[in-house]
Amino acid sequence: MSRRDEIKNAYKTLGGERTFYDGMITCSTLPGRAVCALVWNMGKVKNNGYLEKALSGIPEAFSGRLLEVPVGTGVLTMPVYQALPRADVTCLDYSPDMMARARRRAGERGLRNVCFRQGDVEALPFADNSFDLVLSLNGFHAFPDKEAAFRETFRVLKPGGVFCGCFYVKGENRRTDWFVERLYVPRGFFTPPFETAASLRSRLSALYASARVETVESMACFTCRKADEGG
Repeated sequence: MSRRDEIKNAYKTLGGERTFYDGMITCSTLPGRAVCALVWNMGKVKNNGYLEKALSGIPEAFSGRLLEVPVGTGVLTMPVYQALPRADVTCLDYSPDMMARARRRAGERGLRNVCFRQGDVEALPFADNSFDLVLSLNGFHAFPDKEAAFRETFRVLKPGGVFCGCFYVKGENRRTDWFVERLYVPRGFFTPPFETAASLRSRLSALYASARVETVESMACFTCRKADEGG
């Protein structure tokens, strides 16, 4: 079984209704809060803090084309898109089960500005310079070919566009690193090698005209801007 198939099978278990994953990623249920505290050394305040930083690259009243990859179950972003009715949003995920939950969540909110497409971040099915903003929440630590993922997200972003989001980086919390190595990697949720905060800053600064990286425990939140044409 390929690593991509392992990941798809792992995330298939997280794509149902009222999932454990949703409670964990939002730190909003008793089991979710337990995982946040034990694995990530976070309570609700820190959890909300890193998500706010990750989403801070999306301007108020954004009305351009936005790509989210991966969309997961949509628990974090469907409320955001509801507040951006003029945005043209494309949500892509490798896992059809996770994306099905996001699609249902969008339907429940009556979102007409959001479309869904199954695909692989390592070979995005979009032309160069297609999107004004690319958002990636909690995805890069799972992607098998991270070099291709960084390259593809950069390729589809328009000059002057914004790349923002968050993902796990190693070296910030030993307990988190232990759980990632012993639990998350063997079960197919995360895939090494992993960035450090320093290596991520270096990588993004080499790609983008400007790049800001902040960490909250083991989560790195970033906002980058691609150089304008001719600049």
